[in-house]
Amino acid sequence: MGQGKYTAHIAVVASAVGLSLAVWGAAALMDNEAAAGMGGAPTSQSPDAKPGAPARVTPRKVPESIAHAAEAGGSAVNITIDDGPDPRWTPQMLDILKQNDVKAVFCMVGPMAKAHPDIVKRVVAEGHKLCDHTVSHDTTMDKKPFAYQKQEILDAKKMIDDASGGARIDYYRAPGGAFTPASRHLAAGLGMRPLGWNVDTKDFEQPGTASIVNTVKNELSNGPTILFHDGGGDRSQSVAALRQVLPWLKENGHAFSFPVVTTP
Repeated sequence: MGQGKYTAHIAVVASAVGLSLAVWGAAALMDNEAAAGMGGAPTSQSPDAKPGAPARVTPRKVPESIAHAAEAGGSAVNITIDDGPDPRWTPQMLDILKQNDVKAVFCMVGPMAKAHPDIVKRVVAEGHKLCDHTVSHDTTMDKKPFAYQKQEILDAKKMIDDASGGARIDYYRAPGGAFTPASRHLAAGLGMRPLGWNVDTKDFEQPGTASIVNTVKNELSNGPTILFHDGGGDRSQSVAALRQVLPWLKENGHAFSFPVVTTP
């Protein structure tokens, strides 16, 4: 989320892939919608796939409504981490999550995933879930034509899909919460549940580690889905806060879950 301040190489990569992916976008949408109409069951391997190639999954039917609840219910919480993967900060967050035996959702910006496929694959291998967070992280995309929104979502999905080797992308999170009914419909048709949040740690603004931790403690009553960032700038405070927040949540009786996908 945040203010969308990214390094210049994101824009360069995004523009370079835009034209080549335009044709793919339309074809992929038609293929995925057709698969969803047939029940959206996972496909283990294409008959034409090379031996040893990663399996590709077809989309499952998911609601268009924005998810906030935890699959586990009760006092369970969802950790979500946006704007990476970043080669400096994401591995540190993955280490902390592993040390605490916690799984999270990583909402990835397409060009960052394309630039760091090794990190994307580590995220998947360690049991975390993927989320499409668009190509350019445009927090005003809800004011733009649907054709623009569609390309942002489809191009990012393609980049994340390629970087992960075909792992399922369970969620779509609009930058800054800039959802539209049309973008939610598109994402759901591709098997990606629109994903919101309840606790914005404001870590993107670098308010200090103590402030980030206190925001979680004070606002957790708003709901279970907590927003952190691993990209878009210096995330040292986010890393330090996550290191404190996870044990505190456990000590206060909270389990860890993923946001709901297929249930309303």
